[in-house]
Amino acid sequence: MRGWWFRDLSHHRRSWSSKYHLFGDYIDAYTFRFVRKFSFSASPRSTQMPHFARDETQTRMCSTSCANLSVETLQNDCPVSDMLIDSFGRMHTYLRISLTERCNLRCQYCMPAEGVELTPKPELLTTDEIVRLANIFVSSGVAKIRLTGGEPTVRKDIEDVCLQLSSLKGLKSLAMTTNGIALAKKLPKLKENGLNSINISLDTLVPAKFEFMTRRKGHEKVLESIDASIGLGYNSVKVNCVVMRGINDDELCDFVEMTRYKPVDIRFIEFMPFDGNVWNIKKLVPYAEMLDRVEKRFGKLKKLHDHHTDTAKSFKVDHFCGTVSFITSMTEHFCAGCNRLRILADGNFKVCLFGPSEVSLRDPIRSGINDDGLKEIIGAAVKRKKFAHADMFQLAKTANRPMIHIGG
Repeated sequence: MRGWWFRDLSHHRRSWSSKYHLFGDYIDAYTFRFVRKFSFSASPRSTQMPHFARDETQTRMCSTSCANLSVETLQNDCPVSDMLIDSFGRMHTYLRISLTERCNLRCQYCMPAEGVELTPKPELLTTDEIVRLANIFVSSGVAKIRLTGGEPTVRKDIEDVCLQLSSLKGLKSLAMTTNGIALAKKLPKLKENGLNSINISLDTLVPAKFEFMTRRKGHEKVLESIDASIGLGYNSVKVNCVVMRGINDDELCDFVEMTRYKPVDIRFIEFMPFDGNVWNIKKLVPYAEMLDRVEKRFGKLKKLHDHHTDTAKSFKVDHFCGTVSFITSMTEHFCAGCNRLRILADGNFKVCLFGPSEVSLRDPIRSGINDDGLKEIIGAAVKRKKFAHADMFQLAKTANRPMIHIGG
């Protein structure tokens, strides 16, 4: 059935493709995937998203436009409270918790050159508050928690935080994203205390360039942490690389070469706009271009199966030990399968990385609210989550926090 919406989307596809060829295939794939699953009840020419049926079966089946999941599978594998289901039926089973705003690096895409004003310590969540909130989310259906920052390893009680969180009944995965500077020495204890997944940020393999990009020394320490993670048996250590044109895009194939003998997942991330990082479209290297460059060197990459909630498109070079992934937030967003929520170090709750809306959980806690009251606040915020974030040009003009405040 090709109604007004098909004609409009086809028109936009042609106009977008003439400007940005990288959007072409994505618009087709996303459009047909979306149209097959949902029907519009809005009036012609309406810009509103479709209305979804609210009964339990249809709500669960609308959890994603990226996979065909049976109701039975969702019910058995995802015992998720209504608190974590948004108005589009997406189930949010992944919570990212920022433990601190402090960091021992000053990465250009994360923090302004002049630095940022840090939240006073009394206004940050305490360990007890973090664990209380995490327990509410896990008992409601969250299966994975990722610890972020700032830099989570600069927090003095990081080992104890991991121990308490990993002990929460129902939590299946406790992960951390780190810059790796202080990780190697702490990692054995962190693993012992339940940390079972590691992402390490590394944007260049050139020590001098590392110092330029991070405004600090420490390149060798990051490489040491990657090797330490592999040595301790972490499965497919993820290495996050934010790609910026004219800075590190010439190293794409060097990073891929790392996967020849190391069981790492190199994750190339499109440069994203946040307050203070001087985002510019000219610095963006789109996924399609990155993939093309890599395949010109290594041949056609083997596409791997991605889970419907994955943020990365995963590939493998034949006979290489590791994998290569692309996080395409700007040119091919993955909002339809989004299952992520965020708690910031100051206790604010954020339902979308790129959305400016936040609600405080710290203030109600310190006012004596009970867990049921917190669940109402959380559920209301989740229900207000939009279907998708704005495009990259609008995001560049939208007020949002620096990445170091939000948590990577």
